[in-house]
Amino acid sequence: MTPEALMRTVEDFLAGARDAVVLDEGAVLFDLAQAKYSVSGERNKCLIHLWSEERNLVRRVLDVEVKREVLQLAVQRLGQNHPSKLEICRQRDRRTPTAKRATRLAYQRSLQGTLERRFSAYEASRLTTSVDLEHSFGPIYARGLLRRGQSGFAVLGVNAQETQSSIDAALTFGILWLDACREAQAGKMAVEGLKLFLPAGTSALSRERMAHLHREAAKWQLFELENREDVLTEIDVSDRGNVRTRLVHWSDEAGARERFAMAIKQVRMLMPEAEMAVLSAGEIAFRCHGLEFARARLAHQLESLRSTPEVVFGVGAAERVLGEENADAFRQIVFSVGEVRHAEGPRDHPLWRLHPERWLESLVVSDVGAVDERLNRDCLYSQVPAFSASDRAMIDVLTTTREGRLAVVELKADEDIHLPLQGLDYWARVAWHHARGEFQRFGYFSGRELTMERPLLFLVAPALHVHPATDVLLHYVAPEIEWTVVGIDERWRDGVKAVFRKRSGQASTLRTDTHGGLSRAG
Repeated sequence: MTPEALMRTVEDFLAGARDAVVLDEGAVLFDLAQAKYSVSGERNKCLIHLWSEERNLVRRVLDVEVKREVLQLAVQRLGQNHPSKLEICRQRDRRTPTAKRATRLAYQRSLQGTLERRFSAYEASRLTTSVDLEHSFGPIYARGLLRRGQSGFAVLGVNAQETQSSIDAALTFGILWLDACREAQAGKMAVEGLKLFLPAGTSALSRERMAHLHREAAKWQLFELENREDVLTEIDVSDRGNVRTRLVHWSDEAGARERFAMAIKQVRMLMPEAEMAVLSAGEIAFRCHGLEFARARLAHQLESLRSTPEVVFGVGAAERVLGEENADAFRQIVFSVGEVRHAEGPRDHPLWRLHPERWLESLVVSDVGAVDERLNRDCLYSQVPAFSASDRAMIDVLTTTREGRLAVVELKADEDIHLPLQGLDYWARVAWHHARGEFQRFGYFSGRELTMERPLLFLVAPALHVHPATDVLLHYVAPEIEWTVVGIDERWRDGVKAVFRKRSGQASTLRTDTHGGLSRAG
């Protein structure tokens, strides 16, 4: 294939693979939901450049082949003669449905045997992976019950072949399974708590979340299971202060604006209303209602060993460096985004539908008081990085009340069953850093006095898209965590307006009625 044909094939595949992963010998190098890429032709060669917070890679593409949603690349490292292979997979889990069923059935049998051997004082019910849409249970998790006399434990496990995101989600479904078991066994036996089984080396995030659950509401036990060697290890979830997280220094916004003054002027000549977000001392992003379309960054010049500003543009993971040869393409992208990305824009257009949570976030940042009147409009941060366990967390909005109490605002534009525990996860990280006085030491809330009270947690979603399981999950959150669920008007793109609020400690619950709306039950 010619370099031009190689470029077209790679670009066409990547254009339809927004959440793809890049593999090298089966190991994930890049997740394109977070990483960036560019495909270019230089000196009659097709080059692919991939980069993220963790690594940077440039390879010459020699040949390509598409097989079953996988783009196989024969590539060559610059300066070397021997080719190697990269794979770009549209789906993170490449297994066929038959292979998934076989793996899950084998795990179900293995876990059944583990329960019968290691918990012989209990009677183990037959595990199931059957689909139960009423309670949001799918085939990924094996579920069962351990019984001893008039008491017992709910059991939920997940096999090592599932994705890390499915493993991290196991606690959400474990809580729901515990609640379903209690409901089904009411009057027959007392279901004391949950025994959660995760693959070896994968429990860090679940441990942190489980440490902040209500200890009086249930007994929480976490195990790592290595199936091949039949090694079962119980993980201590009692230490709430043991949160693996590190905070990123907040960048000097005034300095970044000055450093990239020319780029800011260049972008705002085309889109005066563009939002600007400082990502680091050497990079800023330009967005329209949360949709990023360009960045200005410092580029290292090998010849002079100096750094000079450059602008890159593109929607999604694809990026191109702005130059004279593509200035028209840059203007076209900016104009296209501006024409579509507004409340009255065409709802079926990809640019209108893309990243709705970022859109909602941009509106909340501009008027956080619409979420709760206690929140301070004058000092807030969005997309705050806080690394922990297996993921790089991005806290949607971090602000304070007028009295100086920290507040974490977690946003969802669509129905998401994981909203409560994801919010709990971010709350725990913020509380951990705050207890150590790190926010102001790392450049946040400069010149403002913060109270030592625990942070508040706000969970925000369109009112008709608050998942029915939200109330059940929040029932099991530790009582010292003060949370508020805020249901906003479905037409939030016209402006954020709360239609209901529910705070921790209130007796009422949120239920979805038969017509899909929200109602209150005492």
